[in-house]
Amino acid sequence: MSYRAVIDQTVYRFSTLAELMAKATPQRSGDELAGIAADGPIERLAAQMALADLPLRAFLEQQLIDGEHDDVSELIARQHDPDAFSPVASLTVGAFREWLLSSSVGQTELEAVTYGLTPEMVAAVSKIMRVKDLIAVAAKRRVVTRFRNTLGLPGRLSLRNQPNHPTDDSFGIALSAVDGLMMGSGDAVIGVNPATDGLADYMRIVTLLDDLRQRLSIPTQTCCLGHVSVALRAMEKRAPVDLVFQSVAGSQKANDGFGVSLEMLREAQDAALSLNRGTIGRNVMYFETGQGSALSSDGHFSVDQQTMEARAYAVARAFDPFMVNTVVGFIGPEYLFNGKQIIRAGLEDHFCGKLLGLPMGVDVCYTNHCDADQEDMDTLLTLLCAAGVNFVITVPGADDIMLNYQSLSHHDGIFARETLGLRPAPEFEAWMVDVGLADEAGRLRDHMPPALIEAMRTSADAAA
Repeated sequence: MSYRAVIDQTVYRFSTLAELMAKATPQRSGDELAGIAADGPIERLAAQMALADLPLRAFLEQQLIDGEHDDVSELIARQHDPDAFSPVASLTVGAFREWLLSSSVGQTELEAVTYGLTPEMVAAVSKIMRVKDLIAVAAKRRVVTRFRNTLGLPGRLSLRNQPNHPTDDSFGIALSAVDGLMMGSGDAVIGVNPATDGLADYMRIVTLLDDLRQRLSIPTQTCCLGHVSVALRAMEKRAPVDLVFQSVAGSQKANDGFGVSLEMLREAQDAALSLNRGTIGRNVMYFETGQGSALSSDGHFSVDQQTMEARAYAVARAFDPFMVNTVVGFIGPEYLFNGKQIIRAGLEDHFCGKLLGLPMGVDVCYTNHCDADQEDMDTLLTLLCAAGVNFVITVPGADDIMLNYQSLSHHDGIFARETLGLRPAPEFEAWMVDVGLADEAGRLRDHMPPALIEAMRTSADAAA
């Protein structure tokens, strides 16, 4: 089966659905690197026109990656609910866009079709949407999760406090965590990317973070972002593991590159649930994704990187995660060349994840060899807040000294909350008020009580 569109009497043909999807994708360097991108804006427009006329049902009739040889494709097929699909079953991709933007479609309608949608469907419609469309639809869709506090409520913006350290020094981690807490960062999670991935360091880090949390009575959750296999060994030893982390991708071949399978993830979820550490909820998984990961591991099967990213969300939603974030600019300019591509990709990922029912956050970031800067990050942060993002990641000074990339600073989180009228998770906000970090309206105090400063210093020292 082929697909076609006509522009100025020139006929453009696309021989496969994968080719049509790739050439309809807004420009990005990763697809150009893979040799699957449109030749230019005219061919891209033709592909978008052909894609807009494609029935949504086409994605149920054709698999972009053969499910007989790919666990993720098989999972996508199993997840599809025909009854949930019925409200949009007669629509084309273009008509689906109009349905999503309709004022009669809100949270109830979007929630109802969640499992009727496949990743390929939401990736397809995103390719014919402008930035404002991605924002408008995502802002309608809330996904709420709970562990020790509540993420995703309207009018709220949570922050992941990321106290990484280049040598995993305990005092360095604790001090950086306290630095973030003093600026209101940490309600999403206090999460450390370890410099090493051994069991001893993993257990030391989760114990350190849990000790700090308990000493300050913080209603939040902690995480060491080590490999899931290490987390499993730590949980066997009854380490204080709140959230289990893993990077995932949109094909089993790409997940093999991460050293992970669906069975391993299910085992980890069961182990974390058995620890019963959540106080108000049982969402225990934390997933990270990013456009380009499947291409970098040669697991993309000539499917464009944005569609492969959406397929990773099928993996994530199978495990009822507490949080999911796309590390949007982390892989580098080979996949997202500049600030414009990063901004677009971050909004696409957030949109697709929300439509598929995920509690989406974004690491608003870029590598130092990318054609981007902090003003691009300011733009993406502000647009994501308009779109109702569940959380973003913040680090001291916007510079991650272990991963060597640029993210958002804790001060950027303060900007977003104070300027855009957003508040932390309610339980965390109540704690901030109770200890004197914030006033009754939830605003950070200009001057913290000396007793609180001393308590935080003491807690960091003791936890380390």
